[in-house]
Amino acid sequence: MLKRRKFPLEKFACPLKSCMNLLGGAWTPHILWYLKANPRRFSELKDDIDGVSAKVLTQRLKELAEMGLVNRTVVPSSPPSVEYSLTELGRELMPAIEAIADVGYKLQERGIQL
Repeated sequence: MLKRRKFPLEKFACPLKSCMNLLGGAWTPHILWYLKANPRRFSELKDDIDGVSAKVLTQRLKELAEMGLVNRTVVPSSPPSVEYSLTELGRELMPAIEAIADVGYKLQERGIQL
């Protein structure tokens, strides 16, 4: 049996927890993935992300903008439209998302579909 620590570990914010709090929301990795190349309009993201409802996509985009991962830009046109793009913080998360996607490709090559 392991002995219990007499002194608790210092209470530092876990960096993994901080990152996963940003990435862990429903559809978040998908949204960031499709914004990585260039800005997208809502309807384009809706078409890109199979299975996401308009309500959920709207909610997630709003949350991502509030967290500083996504920029929301109103494009002056007739009718007005909105474009979404990655912020610097959003771009910093892309290597992690790309690493997850690489594992996904390898799983597909092995015939593992979850």
